Amino acid sequence: MKICICTDDNAGFSKKEAAAKNIFILRMPLIINGEVYFQGENIDLNTYMERLKNGDDSQTSQPSPGELMELWRKCLKNYDHIIHIPLSSGLSEACNTAKNLAEDEEFKDKVTVVDNHRVEPTLKEAVYDALNLIDAGYSPKEIKEILEKEKGNASIYVMVDTLKFLKKGGRVTPAAALLGGALHIKPVLSLFDGKLDAYQKAIGSKKAKQIIIAAIKKDLETKFKNYDKNEDLAFYYAYTDNQEEAKLFAEEAKEELGIKQITPQPLSLIVTNHVGPGVLALAVCAKVKAKKK
Repeated sequence: MKICICTDDNAGFSKKEAAAKNIFILRMPLIINGEVYFQGENIDLNTYMERLKNGDDSQTSQPSPGELMELWRKCLKNYDHIIHIPLSSGLSEACNTAKNLAEDEEFKDKVTVVDNHRVEPTLKEAVYDALNLIDAGYSPKEIKEILEKEKGNASIYVMVDTLKFLKKGGRVTPAAALLGGALHIKPVLSLFDGKLDAYQKAIGSKKAKQIIIAAIKKDLETKFKNYDKNEDLAFYYAYTDNQEEAKLFAEEAKEELGIKQITPQPLSLIVTNHVGPGVLALAVCAKVKAKKK
């Protein structure tokens, strides 16, 4: 059986990365001042940052069901089955839309939708896991079961400049919405079970970065204590605009955590729309081991 992977812009793959891995990407529309944009086509991250900072009105929208069906039809011309891995259902209705469409007679038993409550950058790692499981000979049903079982083996901690963007999109819990707001306060959020929630607040970005690194360190000693951190885990640092600051943060994290590799991930425009400028994040997730064959 020939199986392919579909995901959306929220996974953070560039066109080049997706093409190299033969991953099919559903484009997510971004509406700025009433005009529709698509990442990598008519807007890039740097331009988008400037527009957000200038106060342009920006919002996301789901692709139409027709666009998703067209992507699936295109894939099914060359593949027997599609594994579709969208953004967490806790943050978007796109996952539920995909689940409903997969029940349509045209796609039933041809499309498997995975909801493993992931968001960029751990969503990206889930796609890599799926590719490895396909290569190892697992069935779509087995891959779905494995990825959804592994959903909790991930941690993301995020420093944001402001909660304005998250409040606007309703993407934070009520507890998180109360965090921050005062001058120099940097809210630190955690992603748990596919939803952003309050973690701590810090005075200044230096303290916020320390809180994030300490949180990951604690998770390595507890949730991930049975994993080899340099063999079994994938680490990412994510950012919206200040790439140099993000690099320095990553180097500090590597030293503090005693790890060899942290992969950089500029956040997709869709995720950036909800968190705003000035974001730094650190993420870790367990790699799925594919042995079958």
